[in-house]
Amino acid sequence: MRIRLLPLTAATLCLPLFALAPAADARAGMGSSMGSRGSRTWSAPPQTSVAPSWTRPMDRSMTPRTPSYSSPSYSAPAAGSSFSRPAFGGSVRPSFAMRHPFLTGLAGGFLGAGLFGMLSGHGFFSGFSGGGGSFFGFLLQVLIVAFIINLIIKFWRKRSSNDTSSGSGAGPFGAAGGGASPFSGPQPQQAPSQEVTLTNEDYSAFQHLLMNVQAAWSAQDMMSLQRMATPEMVSYFNSQLSELTSRGARNIISDVQFLRGDLSEAWREGTITYATVALQYSAIDVTTDSMGNVLDGSKTERQTVTELWTFLRADGRGNWILSAIQQAG
Repeated sequence: MRIRLLPLTAATLCLPLFALAPAADARAGMGSSMGSRGSRTWSAPPQTSVAPSWTRPMDRSMTPRTPSYSSPSYSAPAAGSSFSRPAFGGSVRPSFAMRHPFLTGLAGGFLGAGLFGMLSGHGFFSGFSGGGGSFFGFLLQVLIVAFIINLIIKFWRKRSSNDTSSGSGAGPFGAAGGGASPFSGPQPQQAPSQEVTLTNEDYSAFQHLLMNVQAAWSAQDMMSLQRMATPEMVSYFNSQLSELTSRGARNIISDVQFLRGDLSEAWREGTITYATVALQYSAIDVTTDSMGNVLDGSKTERQTVTELWTFLRADGRGNWILSAIQQAG
């Protein structure tokens, strides 16, 4: 009985250690997708030979997720709701009651008065029919009301068509002849982008940034990270390193070896040039406590990682810096 209880007791005592252990992906970025890629932040990077499958979308980004005019996005209805949105750019014609509330109220008044009159034994024509003839009197009232409403609707439609035809000429927001734009002013568009060609020096810079960012991460050198990454990425690195410190842990990436890389896409937006590159590398990835005891990873076994890194630089400045990391599927 004691022999059976020993493994259970040991496992119970080890539970706090497992709860404090960081995730297996503890390298720079901690295995998450984060950062910004300009106007393409929420678009999947093109597949490459290094990353031929799915790329995980951003888990964290300061770039707002807004619908694109070229590829609209749809938001799912709230849980428990039967509401369904129409297709982007479509229109739903309102009901007659919504378009003509006055006529609807008038018809309701006539019908309500007739129903009340029938139930109370008299109506608009109570003198015409007495006793059992009140039902036929009500039918007559309905026909008369329907005839009146029909006349009013025809008059209303004729008036609306006249107003539309009178306003079909040239206006301040559209051209004459009915070719006016539905927008009162310039239509919003995506930020223009232009594909660019990279050089061998650019690829060499990406490789060195991979090595240097991992080294600065391991040394918890925030000053160096600030020179190699955008303020957004630095804030994410700082948050992740603070989380490790609060657990009494430290992650060390050593002996980084670049295996291969492939360009996914490179483009320019205004004065900023972006490049997303699939990078495959191997390294020793180990997380230890303050006493040097291994909490996760191995000091001897290498791990092979494939990620997509996005770099940016301001034209004329020359220095590439890290702006996003995404995980390859």
